[in-house]
Amino acid sequence: LARTNLRAQHFNTVLGQLWLVVNPLLLGFVYFALVEIIGRGNRGTEFLAHLMLGLFAFRLVSTSVAQGARSVVGGGRLILNIPFPRALLPLASVMTAFMRFLPTLVVYAVVHAVAGLPVGWHLLWAIPIIGLLTLFAAGAAMFAATAQVYFRDVANFLPYLTRIWLYTSPVLYYADEVPGKFKPILAANPLYPMLSALSDVVNRAETPSLGLFGWGLLWAVGVFVLGALFFVSREREFAVRL
Repeated sequence: LARTNLRAQHFNTVLGQLWLVVNPLLLGFVYFALVEIIGRGNRGTEFLAHLMLGLFAFRLVSTSVAQGARSVVGGGRLILNIPFPRALLPLASVMTAFMRFLPTLVVYAVVHAVAGLPVGWHLLWAIPIIGLLTLFAAGAAMFAATAQVYFRDVANFLPYLTRIWLYTSPVLYYADEVPGKFKPILAANPLYPMLSALSDVVNRAETPSLGLFGWGLLWAVGVFVLGALFFVSREREFAVRL
């Protein structure tokens, strides 16, 4: 299913693979220019690396949720004609988003080198953190896919929610720059601990704090379990409602 989705998005063509890299790269430069204008040019290449990495990781989650929301409704004929685990539909969307995420790591590696950020064993911490983001994305995708069956406007509402979600995530700024009165909003964001830990590891060459990593682990496992249980509890009604 994931390979089919990628072929449908022209992943198997040269221009399609090039666009996978160019699109997030241009988006990253647009946001960087915006932040530079607002901050009056006091940001440097280190912040560009932080922004690029955070944006790529955020798109992994947001794309998984957006495509996952349409997966069950879009696979209606498949559900009606073939018996198979329905959870494969949103999980395939997550796999598709993850495969689209991998080429952006090459782009980030170049930015990381240009910014002169350190390279060492600490970067291995990025692997479990990205794993937590993917696990969280899978749970959120299953929840969104189920909700879309009952409320067909969920997919239309998601772009607005995603934009707000991005602005309340430590992507366009560092987490420690947030004023105290806005800290509760940041703390309520489930992506905050994972994105902050990823920034600390990759951009600041610091081992993620046990608190941030544990907090992110609880969010990822909790959302995955709840999303899976919600999906499984409702999947028998899918054929009737489609």
